[in-house]
Amino acid sequence: MAGGRAFRPSAPRRAALAALLTLLFLASLSFFLSSGPTFPRPSSSSSSPPSARLVAVRRHAADHAAVLAAYAAHARKLKEASAAQSLSFSTLSSDLSALSARLASHLSLPEDALKPLEKEARERIKFARALAADAKEGFDTQSKIQKLSDTVFAVGEQLARARRGGRMSSRIAAGSTPKSLHCLAMRLLEARLAKPNAFADDPDPAPEFDDPSLYHYAIFSDNVLAVSVVVASAARAADDPSRHVFHVVTAPMYLPAFRVWFARRPPPLGVHVQLLAYSDFPFLNATNSPVIRQIEAGKSDVALLDYLRFYLPDMFRALRRVVLLEDDVVVQKDLAALWQSDLDGKVNGAVEMCFGGFRRYRKYLNFTQPIVRDRFNPGACAWAYGVNVFDLQAWRRDGCTELFHQYMEMNEDGELWDPTSVLTAGLMTFYGNTKPLDKSWHVMGLGYNPSISPEAIRGAAVIHFDGNMKPWLDVALNQYKALWTKYVDTEMEFLTLCNFGL
Repeated sequence: MAGGRAFRPSAPRRAALAALLTLLFLASLSFFLSSGPTFPRPSSSSSSPPSARLVAVRRHAADHAAVLAAYAAHARKLKEASAAQSLSFSTLSSDLSALSARLASHLSLPEDALKPLEKEARERIKFARALAADAKEGFDTQSKIQKLSDTVFAVGEQLARARRGGRMSSRIAAGSTPKSLHCLAMRLLEARLAKPNAFADDPDPAPEFDDPSLYHYAIFSDNVLAVSVVVASAARAADDPSRHVFHVVTAPMYLPAFRVWFARRPPPLGVHVQLLAYSDFPFLNATNSPVIRQIEAGKSDVALLDYLRFYLPDMFRALRRVVLLEDDVVVQKDLAALWQSDLDGKVNGAVEMCFGGFRRYRKYLNFTQPIVRDRFNPGACAWAYGVNVFDLQAWRRDGCTELFHQYMEMNEDGELWDPTSVLTAGLMTFYGNTKPLDKSWHVMGLGYNPSISPEAIRGAAVIHFDGNMKPWLDVALNQYKALWTKYVDTEMEFLTLCNFGL
């Protein structure tokens, strides 16, 4: 090929050898794990006759011989395939080089005479490009590693959902989310490892973080991209961004990725962002929290990040009021007025979502249980998480965290409500202690309802992509997606590297 490098036949052989070694390792590991221990137990070895032990050894030797024979047969197939691929590459390379020479020697010919040669060249180049694309994965080690990492991540999430009884995690409901979000986190961690001194492990807290006169928000999430959109949208909508403080709490393994993102893309317009891991709060342990206790006991249907919202007064002791935002919202208007809203002495301010007989307490609680029948009205209207104003002083006064603990202990067997639903835990904990907010503060359904009116969306202070069609997914509703993507920092190079379709 003109201007290109000659094909090196040794590359396919190296790829085939690497594949063979990987296959041998995985097959051997699978064989030994499935075959069970081969050593006799101490208690019975002395009583086993030598002939029996010899029979067992001979059987194991025969089994291993059969496995190795299978490996050899597969290796021969790999060698044949590699030789065929090498021959194909070499032949095509020679053909293209010859074609290039013909083109160079016929440049003086009339255009009509060159057209057949040009057509032949384009067809051969197209074929070469397709052949190279098909073979790329066999030579691209980084691609193999990324594919394996994505597969492990996706399978782990699927297993977790299966253990929770088939619950669908909205973060990986469809599309390329496991690849893209996991890739983004890994890229950010790689950037931190490459320049460890550029990112502080434990930066000193800013005085604004504990200033109760400012406007404080709490976000619990492991999705750095989604959190960045929440912060960016709220900053742009604020009349005075410098008075808005965001407290982001994530899992310890994701905290470095968040720090890299916000170090490389500082919070916009002077808003303040505090990044925390739940391990930063010593009181979150099995002694003090039934949530931690149940998780440590093996209850995989209880998601810690979801349930951390019930510890807001203990996490932020200096604050009097906090607005809880979910990570799948977009802020469209200044939220400062939420701090002046009158909650009538109640703990929680939230938008109700019942209509007619729908979305009432009977949908969320098991009213066959006496404790549920005695304490709750099945027709009570359910409210939504997404935008919630919490009066932390009233929360402490009424002992809401302690009440939540009682309900968690009562529901250890999952008889009162589905423990995967953090909303139900909130409906119980703040029953009779919630003040309805005007519906324009929080318009829901952009993750599942294609029929929300444009007027309702335009008039909303916050729009919520609740449901499985998240805006960062391939299955996002197209008519709403731009409302989210316009706040994505597309200059962050990792988004392109991780194939976000934004």
